[in-house]
Amino acid sequence: MEFKPKIKEKTWDPKIEPEISAFWQKEKIFKFDKKSKKPVFSIDTPPPYVNTPIHIGHAYTYVIQDLIARFKRMQGFNVLFPIGLDKNGLPIEIQAEKTFKISIVNTPREEFIKKCKKLIEESGDTSLDSFKRFGLSCNSWKTEYALGGKYDTDDPEYRKLSQETFIYFWNKGLIYEDDKPTNYCSECRTTISDAEVEYEEVKTYLYYVKFKVKETGEEISIATTRPELLGSCKIILFHPTDERYKMLEGMHAIIPIFHQEVEIKSHPYAKPDFGSGLVMMCSYGDQTDVRTFRELNLSPVYSIDAAGRMTQTARQYKGLKVTEARERIVQDLKKMGVFEKEELIDHRQPICWRTKNPIEFIPMKELYLKQVDVKEEMLKIADKINFFAPESKQILIDWINSVTIDWVLSRRRFYGTEIPLWYCKKCNAAVVPKPGKYYQPWKDKPPIKKCKCGSTEFRGEERIFDTWFDSSSSALYVSGYLWDKEFFKKNFPVSLRPQGKEIVRNWLYFTLLKSYHQFKKKAFENCWIHMHVVDDKGDKMSKSLGNVVDPHEILKKYGAEAFRIWTCLEGDISKGDIRCSFQRIEGTSKFLTKLWNIARFISSFPVPKKVELTEADEWILAELSQLIENVKKKYENYEFYEAVTSIRDFGWNTFAANYIEMVKPRAYGVNFSKEEQQAAWYTLHECLKNMLLILSPAIPFITEQLWLELYGDDSIHTEKYPELKIKSKLIKLTGKLLEFNSYVWDTKKKRSLSLKDEIEIDLPVDLEDFHKDLVAMHKIKS
Repeated sequence: MEFKPKIKEKTWDPKIEPEISAFWQKEKIFKFDKKSKKPVFSIDTPPPYVNTPIHIGHAYTYVIQDLIARFKRMQGFNVLFPIGLDKNGLPIEIQAEKTFKISIVNTPREEFIKKCKKLIEESGDTSLDSFKRFGLSCNSWKTEYALGGKYDTDDPEYRKLSQETFIYFWNKGLIYEDDKPTNYCSECRTTISDAEVEYEEVKTYLYYVKFKVKETGEEISIATTRPELLGSCKIILFHPTDERYKMLEGMHAIIPIFHQEVEIKSHPYAKPDFGSGLVMMCSYGDQTDVRTFRELNLSPVYSIDAAGRMTQTARQYKGLKVTEARERIVQDLKKMGVFEKEELIDHRQPICWRTKNPIEFIPMKELYLKQVDVKEEMLKIADKINFFAPESKQILIDWINSVTIDWVLSRRRFYGTEIPLWYCKKCNAAVVPKPGKYYQPWKDKPPIKKCKCGSTEFRGEERIFDTWFDSSSSALYVSGYLWDKEFFKKNFPVSLRPQGKEIVRNWLYFTLLKSYHQFKKKAFENCWIHMHVVDDKGDKMSKSLGNVVDPHEILKKYGAEAFRIWTCLEGDISKGDIRCSFQRIEGTSKFLTKLWNIARFISSFPVPKKVELTEADEWILAELSQLIENVKKKYENYEFYEAVTSIRDFGWNTFAANYIEMVKPRAYGVNFSKEEQQAAWYTLHECLKNMLLILSPAIPFITEQLWLELYGDDSIHTEKYPELKIKSKLIKLTGKLLEFNSYVWDTKKKRSLSLKDEIEIDLPVDLEDFHKDLVAMHKIKS
């Protein structure tokens, strides 16, 4: 009998991946079936922004999400795995300003919105094409108002949902308007929430300035990083235990240049070891100033406006940018002889997380959603969610504990979901509409004709929501809250929220906050938090450093499967950030070649239906059975690295290097009976078939191709997760068997023998059950 591989291609060709993807879409293999009686597993997929190509972090995390979706289907779940695109908010607006060289300050609203839409249209759905190439098994790639359909956050239907939640919160008294200092980015030209503030370590100068004590005429030295705020100084503090300044309690200092008198007082905020130990409190240099002003009931005076320039309070410095004012004031202090010295120090500076621009604290009348008074409830919610890895839960807990101010919802921008409010022009009473449609108050008519005061004139709200108020509606949207209340009631909370650690404090937290306020329960059962993808040295990737690994270049060079297997074999989130390089991807992709070679060899033999297994066959099938069960547990616990690594180790070492080599003579029928030969054929195919099944969530293209060529016309992705209940005491001998084989190969090498040469060597008594196969394998002389 002649044995020729059924698989003709000698290597895996990634060029056929798009063809396989097209086959999946044509057959609608992954479409969500609302009528199915299978239990639902839903994934609250993070929608990426469309104005930039997907980066390596996107590719990595979406591959893992896809692995989860595919595995859950194999377990018998009806998987809800939608794809969404984020087209709302500041990133789109800022990109439009840069692309079209316009500013929101001097561009009419409708014209600005048109520019944003044009930007989105020009960007197209390139992200969708990339995700398809990486093999995502999303339910649908078309926009449809149905469970599993693709969605866009700027779609009127999605915006309607954000407005409905706002209307609910408003009617429950959870939203209020207040005029208070808040984080402000002068580049974004809008208020931002605490969750959008980052901190960076920078070098800055600490300036020592001489103040005069009114009562004694003596000079005191005060150190500050913000001399431009001298005109906003309201009090000077020293620590209650600082003996140097106790005699100053209740006295007054005269501010240089501005000449106002301020009280000197003891307060625990002051640090004796920082600067001179005296600190001036201004409105406002940082969050601590804001809290201290509130605590001491001080009236603020603002020196910086919304454009990032000095106000009338700054007197002769009015109109200057902050940095310009700082330089001028330092020069003037030197001329006056009250400038003592300057020191270069490390400083933790608050910045806008999108523009990286230093933030200021500007008084704004904004809308707030209550969160401070439900911190304890939010901590209880966190305890009800399963986190993977478990230690990532602490990120959420730390953020909840740090919350000190309610969530500022309103933004003074244009491209986002409008806040559904109108105001009576006479009495200023707020009017909120009924839910059920998408409102644009800045151009729509009010929902009522006459106010309670009798007036018929109204003005529509012009502000929009914080983009996270939109994004945090995703869990409701994908669960069918708008169009299928019955399904929503049965299947909310969502099964899984996968996301990055950097947006725990906003997307994760705000989704949970809104879910608590509206339903008094968690928004999802499980949360998978991934780390960052960094370069080979562990550094953050950036264009300026030239260390960016472009996922599209990976697709061109190696294909999707090479990236997917790297994601699984090196993407261990329990070890922190994930290191990535073309070399690493190329290295892990060698397993694809090994798998192909294994399959090609096995394809040389037919698949017998009924056989009587030998001891060697029982041994490898028992090992395989154990592997299948262990991989299942690892997949269920989101331990993908351990799962796929164990498959690779089994396939490459235990199966290929040992079992296959051991049964080759038997498979080819050399000195073995027909029954023994067919047992080898059966076992080889059984091992390959099950390896393809348990690998299919991780590497869906190559497993699909091999499955269709060898085992049937139906996609492997319609198969159930395998169960192989084979037990054997022989697996206790695995270590000894592998050790013996290595010993024989090493001995032949030392004796300058080829692997095909005969050898005299003692076969261990323990391995007698493998006697016939081992003798044939190693050419052991009897």
